[in-house]
Amino acid sequence: MVQILVNDILPILVIMILGYICGKFSYFDDDQRQGLNKVVLNIALPAALFVSIVKATREMLVSDITLTLISLFGIVGMFMLSFFLCKLLFHHSTQEAAVCALIAGSPTIGFLGFAVLDPIYGNNVDTNLVIAIVAIVVNAITIPIGYYLINLGQAKDKAKALAAAGKSAAGKAAEAVSAAANTGAKAVADAAVGDGKLAIAADGTHVDKHGDTITAKGEVDVSRSSNKGTKKHHEIKNPNLAAIVNALKQPVCWAPILAVLLVIIGVQFPSELDPCFELIAKANSGLAVLSAGLALSTVKFSLGVETLWNTFFRLILTPAVFIGLGLIFGMAGDGDKLSLLVMAVALPPAFSGIIISSRYNIYVQEGASSVAVSTVGFAATCVLIVWIMPIITHMFA
Repeated sequence: MVQILVNDILPILVIMILGYICGKFSYFDDDQRQGLNKVVLNIALPAALFVSIVKATREMLVSDITLTLISLFGIVGMFMLSFFLCKLLFHHSTQEAAVCALIAGSPTIGFLGFAVLDPIYGNNVDTNLVIAIVAIVVNAITIPIGYYLINLGQAKDKAKALAAAGKSAAGKAAEAVSAAANTGAKAVADAAVGDGKLAIAADGTHVDKHGDTITAKGEVDVSRSSNKGTKKHHEIKNPNLAAIVNALKQPVCWAPILAVLLVIIGVQFPSELDPCFELIAKANSGLAVLSAGLALSTVKFSLGVETLWNTFFRLILTPAVFIGLGLIFGMAGDGDKLSLLVMAVALPPAFSGIIISSRYNIYVQEGASSVAVSTVGFAATCVLIVWIMPIITHMFA
């Protein structure tokens, strides 16, 4: 256990602190920080997700259908629960709650899965199976859902802003016409009621020096940032369909989905090509943790109720729910596999969440603080799970 804490948890904290120090002393300017986030989010992370998923097999998914279904419905269910509770309890917007769910509702299985589970449970078939299934659900399902919700939330905010701006423009036009009628002067109100330029400008969006479209809330517009450089952007009217399409344009969404499709149809990815992906994928974990520290340096660290709730949700509530699900569906008789699953879903927050948070300037303060506190707290919950799981499985076996 001490070896896990020293070899796996301590390096995360050290690199995160290094990123924090670099941020505080302006070692990276804003251009460089955003560039680092883009490298992780658009190149290194998709490569890491693809290569980790594509190594699984179709036989793995059907070898233990109970484990697969519990992982699928349990992880997605806790993700959505985190999303709705974030909106209900802390009154966040849809896109903020989506990033919260990516952090509090998703474990960093790709980075810490083998590093934590192998030393405790051994590098065996069960360990590989649990990690593969949890990784597929987290990376190929919850990340696309998160992006969909971010796009949907921003689209709704823009629609509200444009509607409010339209009402304001119509009011000003009416005032101008009324004044003209009273004075007998000719009113020219085409700016207010013509091609909608006033309303579009009034939604608060602008393009920053990085070429990203910034919303009225200071967030990077996910849909427009993904379409930079295109000559013409055809907007989809249906907000739900538009959110899905924009989400699927992101490499961090379509790469794991493509990998899962290859696994399902039985296409064996050539092992000779693994090094092509692994070289850049290996950069993902270190850069992601460094970026988390940089993100934390840009905001005031918060140890408030929300940070503590996210930590509790990630480290205590989530594994407790999976213990209950495992017992209900008869996994107590296979204690090691249930313990593996509980440990896998109790890992610290997925670093993809804080990278998305930092890249698009959404939920940065709460997200970065939650990652830092949860990573430290995992040192205690890891020991607790190792101690309590044999007792629980023995009682209900």
